[in-house]
Amino acid sequence: MMCCLVLMGNVLVAQEPVLDLSAAEIRQLMQFKRVPLPADPGNRWADNAAAAALGQKLFFSTRFSANGEIGCVTCHQPALGFADGRERAVGLAEGERHTPSLWDTAFNRWFFWDGRADSLWSQALQPFENPREMGLNRNRVVLLLHQSDPLRHAYEAIFGALPDLSDVRRFPRDAMPMPNQAGHPWAAAWGGMSESDRDLINGIFANIGKAIAAYERTLIAPTNGFDRFLTALATDPAHATTQMPPAAVRGARLFVGKGRCNLCHVGSQFSDGTFHQTGVPARDGSFPRDAGRYAGVSLLLADPFNSAGRYSDDRQGERAQSLAFLQRRADSWGQFKTPNLRQSAQHPPYMHGGQLPDLAAVVRFYNTLEGRVNNGHHVDPLLVPLGLTPAEEADLVAFLASLSVPPPRDNPWFRPPSPEPSRKETREK
Repeated sequence: MMCCLVLMGNVLVAQEPVLDLSAAEIRQLMQFKRVPLPADPGNRWADNAAAAALGQKLFFSTRFSANGEIGCVTCHQPALGFADGRERAVGLAEGERHTPSLWDTAFNRWFFWDGRADSLWSQALQPFENPREMGLNRNRVVLLLHQSDPLRHAYEAIFGALPDLSDVRRFPRDAMPMPNQAGHPWAAAWGGMSESDRDLINGIFANIGKAIAAYERTLIAPTNGFDRFLTALATDPAHATTQMPPAAVRGARLFVGKGRCNLCHVGSQFSDGTFHQTGVPARDGSFPRDAGRYAGVSLLLADPFNSAGRYSDDRQGERAQSLAFLQRRADSWGQFKTPNLRQSAQHPPYMHGGQLPDLAAVVRFYNTLEGRVNNGHHVDPLLVPLGLTPAEEADLVAFLASLSVPPPRDNPWFRPPSPEPSRKETREK
């Protein structure tokens, strides 16, 4: 322990004694230092400013939903940490899982809780056609883009001219592939289109996802107290612990020590990017029925918009090639992706089903594993009761809180762009 003096105005004030960190602890903590935004070779427009501006318009628009009232922003609200504050997402209907935050989402390797998408742009497409979310189909999405002069002009300036969609025999107003519902009118309409016209619609639909992804790549979590702590560790380690409250410093030591949190929460995003079965009980006490990663692998491999698919801009790249090694394994049943912890204090509740109401409850669960459910397939050996004291639990919560700060209000990416006419104000063509 050491006592430190901090200059407050012109007076040196003695602070509460803070922890001396060992060289090993410093090395472990430095693994969380921020790194540059990774490239996305599967999206050639990933860092195109015009594509990001179009994606921002698409993100905040509600025109691309069955009732004209739901958009990406419905579940990913800037004021709620780009999440929604609900246990489960609510679009046209209640979903089955909690809405993850979009902060730093471009750093992810897999997307959704079950990893059923392997790129940010392909993830952005799925809510459009999910009946519980936006409830449309790709033909209607493309048509609605075409009918909006501001969106059409922005799209064509980036991706090229849209086709003439006036021939409803070639381009039915409502059509999409529905492998499990072959008799559905939308599926029948899709099947009646020529292969070249389906490919044309799919290409436009993919570009919409790529524009939204370009926007979402701008949602970088701001510098927080822990980041400043790490900077000080690298430049003035003797005084680094003055950059955070003592409780948060103690929590950081627990995070990489007794708490064992860094077994799964590693790297600059505090996530190993993989999947674990944690046994968190369902909110209503029922036995978990969500297959998680077990089902996600099959959905990913069947997705025509995956990294190896026709609409990726890097079909022979590392991500694409890795799909050949994916297998649906029995021990992946009930596994869910390790979430990023940056800005986590901004968007409760927590876990894939929103089961835990606050960070204190999360720490308490992992400390005691009280109520943990064994689904009969696989018990993750990394999870054992930790034996933390109540004071240590509080210190861990303080550390997690240090990873979050209010986002800057003057950042134009974090608010809606100039509004475009709603669907009700747009003449049907």
